[in-house]
Amino acid sequence: METLRLYDFLPSGNGYKIRLLLTQIGMPFERVEVNITKDESRTPDFLSKNPNGKIPVLEVEPGKYLAESNAIMVYLSEGTEFLPYDRFLRAQVLQWLFFEQYSHEPYIATSRFWISILGKAKEYHEAIEQKREPGYAALRVMEKHLSDRIFFVGERYTIADICLFAYTHVAHEGGFDLTQFSAIQSWIERVKAQTSYISITEEIKP
Repeated sequence: METLRLYDFLPSGNGYKIRLLLTQIGMPFERVEVNITKDESRTPDFLSKNPNGKIPVLEVEPGKYLAESNAIMVYLSEGTEFLPYDRFLRAQVLQWLFFEQYSHEPYIATSRFWISILGKAKEYHEAIEQKREPGYAALRVMEKHLSDRIFFVGERYTIADICLFAYTHVAHEGGFDLTQFSAIQSWIERVKAQTSYISITEEIKP
């Protein structure tokens, strides 16, 4: 393979993390669209790549696949400025990656998926309401941490920022009001100002 191959769904924040990191590292890749709203991640062919049936999946070499967005980011950022070498700072980055998947993504990302991607806000109204407070709780944790910091770890832009930025900056698409979180809003603008920034639905050609 001349370039990495990313199996991805363009509106996905989890896929966006990988696209943004690859672009900012300057690593060429081919993106293969997998429309999860049409169950394209449930085909026998895709399940042979990731039995869990979820995107993103990175094909690092022919027939060798890596799933889970945050694991992919760690793999790609090894030896780069996006992942600290210092043992404690590195562990802090992982801390925020775990926080994102356990305390953030299940509430903010899922609400966005139901409302803005599936367009089923009424159908999922009760479930969305149940996710509202846990989502805001995660945002409050982030706001407090960023109140006296520029970025999440070591005052430098790392995959911890990319990871949390992906769904936070589009949280309004899931019904979350970010106007009350001034530190988060400032941080979002700092991330957008980084070199080689791309938007969540921007197509990148290899």
